[in-house]
Amino acid sequence: MRSAADRLKRAQGRLAGVARMLEEGRDCEEVVTRLAAVNRALDRAGFAIVAGGLEECLSQEGGADGLDTQKVEKLFLSLS
Repeated sequence: MRSAADRLKRAQGRLAGVARMLEEGRDCEEVVTRLAAVNRALDRAGFAIVAGGLEECLSQEGGADGLDTQKVEKLFLSLS
């Protein structure tokens, strides 16, 4: 989960940069491009968190048999 936390911290810094760009009246295309990068960073952090949880579930006693696939599917879909 450490990598997800690092991704979130970087995304937080990038988002602050986007806010500054807006305050400075920077070019719309440049702002949207940076905002898209923040969005991708958040998506990757979310997927890393879900994947880590999935890995933990599979490593626990019961393996895949104890996995609530509907819950995992719902988590992944919530990120899309």
